[in-house]
Amino acid sequence: MRKTMTSMLAGIGLVLACGTSVYAQDKELTIFWAEWDPANYLQELVNLYEAESGVKVTVETTPWGDFQTKAFTEFNAKGSAYDMVVGDSQWIGAASEAGHYVDLTDFFNKHNLKEVMAPATVKYYAEYPSNSGKYWSIPAEGDAVGWSYRKDWFEDPKEMEAFKAKYGYDLGVPKDWKQLRDIAEFFHRPDEKRYGVAIYTDNSYDALVMGVENAIFSFGGELGDYATYKVDGIINSEQNVKALEAYKELYSFTPPGWAKSFFIEDNQAITENLAAMSMNYFAFFPALINEASNPNAKATGFFANPPGPNGDQFAALGGQGISVVSYSQNQEEAMKFLEWFIKDETQKKWAELGGYTASAKVLESPEFQNATPYNKAFYETMFKVKDFWATPEYAELLIQMNQRVYPYITGNQGTAKEVLDALAADWNATFKKYNRVK
Repeated sequence: MRKTMTSMLAGIGLVLACGTSVYAQDKELTIFWAEWDPANYLQELVNLYEAESGVKVTVETTPWGDFQTKAFTEFNAKGSAYDMVVGDSQWIGAASEAGHYVDLTDFFNKHNLKEVMAPATVKYYAEYPSNSGKYWSIPAEGDAVGWSYRKDWFEDPKEMEAFKAKYGYDLGVPKDWKQLRDIAEFFHRPDEKRYGVAIYTDNSYDALVMGVENAIFSFGGELGDYATYKVDGIINSEQNVKALEAYKELYSFTPPGWAKSFFIEDNQAITENLAAMSMNYFAFFPALINEASNPNAKATGFFANPPGPNGDQFAALGGQGISVVSYSQNQEEAMKFLEWFIKDETQKKWAELGGYTASAKVLESPEFQNATPYNKAFYETMFKVKDFWATPEYAELLIQMNQRVYPYITGNQGTAKEVLDALAADWNATFKKYNRVK
């Protein structure tokens, strides 16, 4: 996944040294993030830091729809309201090139974070430009697109028998995208108000694109060459054409009125008995194992995005890295906080509270993988994720992809090849406009 623009950063505190009381400046730190459960978990975590260090840390939040606008409004004004920001992975190019983020390369290398954090989180949350060895964020909230499903539907003996008779193999967690498609078709029964699958279709930000990426990456495709900005022959490749066609076919098995759906609707597909399977970010899965929010909690299972036709298995990356804002008046304290945040014991506690750690050591531990019904799938996914463009013009690229792909998937306009050829032309023109390519 989904205020104030000023903060008071100074105060006077009491320090005890050698049995004598002396006065020292009492520091405060403000972290800006979107309004969702992980931000609440982060506040719980930083309360522990305050207990240890005496430094008060406040996690300020705003709704997802306002998050980017508020953050960049403050950045562009060179404001010091925020000391750190847990920013979307796509922001890293714009924020680093404009000087909004502190360069964390030395910090990153000093603590060997390239080895400490899951490799994909380093590549997409922290490094910019691609393969440059320059780092601007510390992987903080790992996330990716995965799947939930109705175990009771899948394990019904009559359903299992009927599925085997029709498709020739056992009904179970899909082993590839073909099986995902077959299962969606099998359970799609509009007359019974039961449907096959719920996928992302909302084109107002990145939901639809994240969903399509799930298909593209697992079909062996790419969005482009992030180092050279080459897109022709890549975004409109044969693999991507097939992937887009596969995603469109899944849309035909969704519940009615599913043309503007994101994380809320996709969870509702499970809680309201609408669909056999549902796509969503792992960050929204805790609600599905809570009986208070999901009456089907005991019957809900989870799986990682399945491989495509050639065995490629990847998923669209969500999540964020935490960066130090270059206009902060408390950068030294912010760096001390990051020293604490990256410790193994802190990352373990972060995961226990409900945050999605990017620590490879924690992710690989049996303790983490067995903690929830979806942690194993999350672990598998976080080593197999890819992301959208992180260049400063990513917002234009995102709008262009939505404008091309949405009418095809939800309105049956054009062919997949025509759509992706047009998108390649759009993106090439955008990169020329910004002098990325000649």
